[in-house]
Amino acid sequence: MKRSSKVAVALAAALGIGATLAVFAHPGGMGEGMGHGMGRGMGPGMMRGPMAGGMHDDAFRADMGLVHEMLGSHERIERKVANLPNGIRTVTESDDPQVAATLKAHVASMANRLEEGREFNLFSPTIPVLFENKDKIRTAIEYTARGVVFTQTSDDAKVVAALQEHAVEVSELVRDGMAAMRRAAQARAQAR
Repeated sequence: MKRSSKVAVALAAALGIGATLAVFAHPGGMGEGMGHGMGRGMGPGMMRGPMAGGMHDDAFRADMGLVHEMLGSHERIERKVANLPNGIRTVTESDDPQVAATLKAHVASMANRLEEGREFNLFSPTIPVLFENKDKIRTAIEYTARGVVFTQTSDDAKVVAALQEHAVEVSELVRDGMAAMRRAAQARAQAR
């Protein structure tokens, strides 16, 4: 898979994966910023990747810092999604130069995680599908002055459905910030 493809797959996953983790982790440690009772009573299989093993390395903390910045700035992020017959085209940007820089840094970090196979996810049902099928996704990516534009397509109907569903999850995060994360956490817990 070409580097640009890995970066774009990571972007699709980045906002969803990273924002999901923000519910449970903060650069200072697990649990800060969580609502009362959140993070308790999680069943087997709900945590994947670095958090599942309790790992909080420097890269993890740096990624969490970016996630917190994005969630805290969600009202300054603009997102447009177009569903294609075989995938999605998204535009995620901000007029705030710092937010735009954070979006780009987050994409780069998630690209590295994807390339190294360091998946992490708490609640998104689409992230595992995307990581398991990353070789079936074709991506075109463009960094803009204000953020990122990317198109992801696949010949696999299951992957197309996951791309489109994940785009909805990410759009909800952009629209509602932490409130969307709490809803996702509750929905996933009820589904178990």
